[in-house]
Amino acid sequence: MYSIEEFDKQKTRILKYIMYKKRTENEIRTKFKDIEEDLLEDSIEYLKEAGYINDKEYIEKTIIEFQKLKNLSIKEIIYKLYSKGVNREDLEDYVEKHIDELEEYERKSAQNIINKKINSCEKEDIINYLLRKGYKKENIEIEE
Repeated sequence: MYSIEEFDKQKTRILKYIMYKKRTENEIRTKFKDIEEDLLEDSIEYLKEAGYINDKEYIEKTIIEFQKLKNLSIKEIIYKLYSKGVNREDLEDYVEKHIDELEEYERKSAQNIINKKINSCEKEDIINYLLRKGYKKENIEIEE
C-alpha cells in the first residue's frame, strides 16, 4: 500500500502533465508506467471524478479543434484519435451522432485542398490524393 503523501505527489505529477495539454487516459497510462499500478489506478480514478480526465470530452474538443485548424477526412480524424488511445465505442458514438456535420466538414476540407492544388496539379491527381487520404468519393467535387 502507499501513503497519502505518495498519492498526492503522483496525482500532482499526473495533473501537471494533463494541465500542460489535454490527454487521454491511455496517454496518461503510457506516460506514467513507472508508478505502481494501484497508485496509478487510484490517481486516474480520482482525476476522472474531478473532471480532469474525460475521454468523451477529449474526443469532442479534439474534433472541434481539427475542424477549425486542419483539412482532414473523417477517416484521418478517427485514425488520429485512435492513435491517442481513445475508447472505440466513445469515438463511434460521437461520429454517429455528428455524422452530418462531419460529412459537411469533409466536403469543405476536400474543397479547400482542391482550391489549393487546382492550378498546380491535374484533376485526376487531386482526386487520387484525396481518396488516398480517406476522403469519400461523394465528398470530392471538382468543377470543370
